[in-house]
Amino acid sequence: MKTTMLSLCCAVSLGLAASGAMAATPLKIGVAAEPYPPFSIKGSNGQWSGFEVELVNRLCQEMKTQCQITEVAWDGIIPSLQGKKIDVIFSSMSITPERQKVINFSKPYYYTDAMFVGAKGSKLDLSPAGMRGKTIGVQSSTVNASFVMKRYGQSASIKYYNTQDELNADMAAGRIDAMLLDGLAAGDFLASKQGAQLESKGLAPRDPLFGPGIGAGLRKQDVALKQQFDAAIDKLLKGGSYDAIQKKYFKISVAPK
Repeated sequence: MKTTMLSLCCAVSLGLAASGAMAATPLKIGVAAEPYPPFSIKGSNGQWSGFEVELVNRLCQEMKTQCQITEVAWDGIIPSLQGKKIDVIFSSMSITPERQKVINFSKPYYYTDAMFVGAKGSKLDLSPAGMRGKTIGVQSSTVNASFVMKRYGQSASIKYYNTQDELNADMAAGRIDAMLLDGLAAGDFLASKQGAQLESKGLAPRDPLFGPGIGAGLRKQDVALKQQFDAAIDKLLKGGSYDAIQKKYFKISVAPK
């Protein structure tokens, strides 16, 4: 699942989609500096790999556009886009109405359900009443955080974390009763040594807060760039390239519904 090592620090192609000419400057693809396996993984040599890295690499090839990875702290990734420090957010960002007020999104390029994780053998009633007095951990500034606040804000204690790694560590140490995270990332964590004493407690119910899936974040004015991403995503989904990439990382399909 974590075998493909790719870096977007170099050009992935030789030209622009429209003209075929060499791009003057590469597109800066913003990813959260905090690794989020299996979607984004940073190697000891500084190179990035993972599903999203390989996918955006292939999308850039399809668009015939030079691209490079640019690391940004998650809580500053939208301001970095707006401030033109990056050109695209490609970092497991859910498409939500709130975010669409300030940035634009490509078509969804993956979708997964959110999963609750807790200690093995612990009995958790995930209803709002059942979680009364419990502590739920969640990464801040995510749709999962919005959902937990909406569903459990009046009953449970909610603890927010800047990174998923910090959240995973507290969950493994038993400092919280449950956490909510992306289902596929949860599966990868539960299969690790750190997650050995934890288990899935079930998927979160579908809610409009989760949106239609994950998309590339773009500035409102970059209409042509959105069209290029949309066309490239469509082509990869229909042509089989997307399926070939996802099968390297997942046992189930994450193709957008």
